[in-house]
Amino acid sequence: MKMSIKTAICIAILAAGSIGVSHAQQAQKSKAAPAATQATPAAPQAEPAPAAQPGWNARCTSASRAAPLECAMEQTAVLSKTGQLIVLVNIRVPADTKAPVALVQLPLGLHLPGGAKLHVDDGKATDLQIQTCENRGCYAGSAIAPDLLAALRSGKQLKVSFQNLGKENITIPIPLTDFAAAYDRIK
Repeated sequence: MKMSIKTAICIAILAAGSIGVSHAQQAQKSKAAPAATQATPAAPQAEPAPAAQPGWNARCTSASRAAPLECAMEQTAVLSKTGQLIVLVNIRVPADTKAPVALVQLPLGLHLPGGAKLHVDDGKATDLQIQTCENRGCYAGSAIAPDLLAALRSGKQLKVSFQNLGKENITIPIPLTDFAAAYDRIK
């Protein structure tokens, strides 16, 4: 993946403030994770390929003992040599609606009008509009339609696509091997 200096700096800033996991933990996990491939159209590989962390992490929390449980699952893709976070996919099931919602954290340095896309295997793309950016990255979210949920449960690979500032398409693969089991724990 060809990456500008500005994008590399933005990714470094993103990694420094990663969500709830220390840089050392990410680096340790990335050593055990197999390197994933990254597809970019006709772009040479200048950086190490991102690696998805093993398994979807599922958890449920509550604001108090009397409050309902809020359950979520997430998966991250990090640079395999440095442990820097590239993409975080969080899927939660709100207690009130029970309808799954996805939140995707992307790196800084994006072409914002291009938005982001989710593809399961070679299926139809789901467009995500980038909603906001902060020092940890940019965020896109959407309700998960029943057909997308079915594809995620039976698919092999989720692909998160976005454009960098140079309008180059970047696709980050995330394995779906244990997605269905994790989703069953949180629904």
